[in-house]
Amino acid sequence: MTLKNTYRLYLLVLVFFTLFSFQGVSQEHNYIFLADALDEISERHKVFFTYNPIVIKSDKVDITPFEKLSLEQSISLLKKLTSYELEYLGNNYYVVFKPRKSSYYNRYSTNVARGNNTISRDSLNTNFENEKRIIRGVVLDPFYQPIRKANVIENNTQNGTITRNDGSFELEMVSNDNSLTISHIGFTSERVLSVENFNTVILKSGVQLDEVFIVGSRNSKRQKIDSPVSTEVIDIQNVVRKTDLLEVNQLIQTEIPSFNATKQSGSDGADHIIPATYRGLGPDQTLVLINGKRRHQTSLINLYGTRGRGNSGTDLNTIPTSAIKSIEVLKDGASAQYGSDAIAGVINIVLKDNPNTTNINSTFGFYNAANNEDDSRKGVDGLTFKTDVNYGGKIGENGFVNLSAEFLTKGHTFRQGTNIRENYGDAAVTSSSLFFNSELPISESIKAYTNGGYNFKNTRAYAFTRPSDSERNVLSIYPDGFNPVITSNISDKSLTIGFKGKIKGWNVDFSNSYGDNYFHYFIKETLNATLLENSPSEFDAGGHSLNQNTTNIDLSKQFSGILNGLHVALGLENKIENYRIFAGDEESYLSYDINGLPVTNTTPINLIPTLNGVIRPGGSQGFPGYAPSNEVDRARTSFSFYLDTEIDITKKWILATAIRYENYSDFGNSINTKIASNYKITPKSNLRFSFSTGFRAPSLAQIYYNLKFTNYIDNVPMESFLIANNDPITRQFGIQRLKEEKAVNYSLGFNYRITKNINLSIDAYHIYIKDRIILSGNFDATLLNTDAENVQFFANGVNTSTYGTDFRFSWLKNWNDTKFNLSLTGNVNTMNITRIHNKDLDAETFFGIRERFFLKASAPNHKIIFNSIISKGKFSWSNTITRFSSLELIDWQILNPISEFNNSSEERFEAAIDKYDAKYTLDSHISYKLNKNFSFQFGANNLFNTYPTVQGENTDSGGLWDAVQMGSNGAFYYSKVLANF
Repeated sequence: MTLKNTYRLYLLVLVFFTLFSFQGVSQEHNYIFLADALDEISERHKVFFTYNPIVIKSDKVDITPFEKLSLEQSISLLKKLTSYELEYLGNNYYVVFKPRKSSYYNRYSTNVARGNNTISRDSLNTNFENEKRIIRGVVLDPFYQPIRKANVIENNTQNGTITRNDGSFELEMVSNDNSLTISHIGFTSERVLSVENFNTVILKSGVQLDEVFIVGSRNSKRQKIDSPVSTEVIDIQNVVRKTDLLEVNQLIQTEIPSFNATKQSGSDGADHIIPATYRGLGPDQTLVLINGKRRHQTSLINLYGTRGRGNSGTDLNTIPTSAIKSIEVLKDGASAQYGSDAIAGVINIVLKDNPNTTNINSTFGFYNAANNEDDSRKGVDGLTFKTDVNYGGKIGENGFVNLSAEFLTKGHTFRQGTNIRENYGDAAVTSSSLFFNSELPISESIKAYTNGGYNFKNTRAYAFTRPSDSERNVLSIYPDGFNPVITSNISDKSLTIGFKGKIKGWNVDFSNSYGDNYFHYFIKETLNATLLENSPSEFDAGGHSLNQNTTNIDLSKQFSGILNGLHVALGLENKIENYRIFAGDEESYLSYDINGLPVTNTTPINLIPTLNGVIRPGGSQGFPGYAPSNEVDRARTSFSFYLDTEIDITKKWILATAIRYENYSDFGNSINTKIASNYKITPKSNLRFSFSTGFRAPSLAQIYYNLKFTNYIDNVPMESFLIANNDPITRQFGIQRLKEEKAVNYSLGFNYRITKNINLSIDAYHIYIKDRIILSGNFDATLLNTDAENVQFFANGVNTSTYGTDFRFSWLKNWNDTKFNLSLTGNVNTMNITRIHNKDLDAETFFGIRERFFLKASAPNHKIIFNSIISKGKFSWSNTITRFSSLELIDWQILNPISEFNNSSEERFEAAIDKYDAKYTLDSHISYKLNKNFSFQFGANNLFNTYPTVQGENTDSGGLWDAVQMGSNGAFYYSKVLANF
């Protein structure tokens, strides 16, 4: 789109907003719930109202007359329009109560005059058969500071009180069986199910009126509903009852339909680090943050047979779920705010900051293996055990430290195999994690903070089968053939240290974040065929690593005197990256002659080992090691500056803009901009729009990765050479130096809070990406000076255009001690390849139909999630139905000679299509709270053992399925014990 057209579109949006403004002025009556009206007045005049929500929940008032009234006039009108009294408590707080009813507020007002905040029971018209019980307690914030005037309400009654200045309270209970709800504006409500004679209640930092978030807006006061862009917030405490919480990838994809992370099989490194995609784009086109700071990516680059091939992503599963407080998903391009990678959106992991809690969870589970034809493998497999501990403690008066430790072990899953992949299934994993988050005030205006962690994974995955009569096998070692095992040691560590506070009216945040990912391959139960019977069976195959150091300084300030408020944020970022490939054992990559000497260009042909006239390949089977010629040690730096503004033009209209300049030492400069707006159509509905440009810098792995490996093409092993982009050979094919991917992102969203308990949101988006980096097909290498049969390379190969819509409907119903929660979420997504940059190369080889189908199937055309949770007392039952759309892939038969298909290209194409029908899965989870400290939960993912449509053995995985939809493991059953202290 040209700049002129962009401005035209922006003017149309302004006209659209203006029309809505006139429509809003012409409205005569607008009746809303009294609680919502109080929220409106509270926001407009910067005051707070405290009330019993049970008492006023059904009252409505016309909000229209209040729009131009002063605070005093608004209070007076409220008294006239409602049957309630309002009394000023001081410190911008008002109490709302019924003067002639037995609510606790009119008694409270009398007692305040006497200097006593305790509510008398004399005003309650209730007869008691049992002895009256007075309970006491104290309400504190996360830093153990008292919270004054917090609401303390006895559930199922109109009885309650408000805390004193020291946070303490007393309350005479109507019934000893009732629970309490403690609430205060600015904190998350806490329900006390087991009421003691003395109760210490910690209210977690949060919001009562709406969610405030970190990602997408640098205005710390901005609420989710008023944000110019769409953001989804996953509160871990709210989803614990509808998931096993084993891994972060799994957790997100059960909540966000446009997020997909199906486990891979037969895909080398991707079996060990699961690539995830958002909105069908690459794993590296979504930025990941931890507490708002950039997270490093993995050193692994996904190759053949995987989602996101040719890309590197971030391994979210290195972060223990026990360390996470919430996950924020910014559903919009944000390169102008956060820099490279934020094309599809941003995922921000918010770490726990509780200072006064200990949580211990233990999970045991297994998979249903009834799918196997081999009786010895039927029953159950993939035995899974996980235990995690989270501890929060106080440092000094106002500091905290939150620590999490997690141990996870998962066994192999074996599903119906094929001749070329006997051991098809998931890799086995043993993972240990430590994570921490801490904050400590060092002065009245400055806080020091730090967070980080360490994760170590040992993984074990089976490669393709080597049959006994193959030149890749030595009969004296493996008489029946063998299945190589690719194992890995993967370590991931991170550390962030920073200082934040207020200096001369500006919020200042200075931080440094370091991250490192290390991936080391060890190949077992294998051989080097050229060493014949002298071959070892285990090899150190080398590996790769990536480290990243990011330094940020961010400043922000609110200017209240400009229109209805202007928020300005600006900052600098400096990033240093280093990528390494290190070599393995000599035997893992070399070929040897019959005398056991390394093969060179001068080795006579009669000395090279063969079987039935076929030359034996060198290196370790399953995964050849990295040689010294593959070794890389490259670094680059980048520097960026951003300016980010949000202005409340009116009380209904918010306009946000951002611009970011970025300079990379290896490819040059990039400037990106963003404009976004939110218009409040009514007090309950908002319309939002955004336009942005974005970019993604080519990763160091895409520039420098190189390896000779065995690629199975239609069940035939081929020696392939993946050439580094800076290799002169790539220039012989006309492939130029990699440059950045460029993107344009549009979004239009609507949010309607129908009532306090019913909400609807719809967000449409269009993402256009130019010069998207792809991994090419296999070109003939026989004329080049290399012993490989095929060569591949990375190139800025295609332009894509993605259209989609996200929607969410939620409904919450409470009655007595029963809560019913219903949600329907979905994503509809379509990707088109608009151009292929093959230049003079054969288009079908460069990026053929098979690769095109694979790219477009990175996400299902639609995924819909329907969830219901019913909670009654100590019992909770969650059910989730997920629909995966149908999809199609092209298997290796497309490369077979046309003579095998009656010389018909149509017949070959039809035979090569792998059609996956639409499927449904059901997840069910039941939990029961044994007492105030212990809970028990059991459930099943994919309860009815649903699988994708069975295909032939020509898939990329070598099994009967590709990595699509719900995956090919079947049902997972588990039980979990939760302890909270």
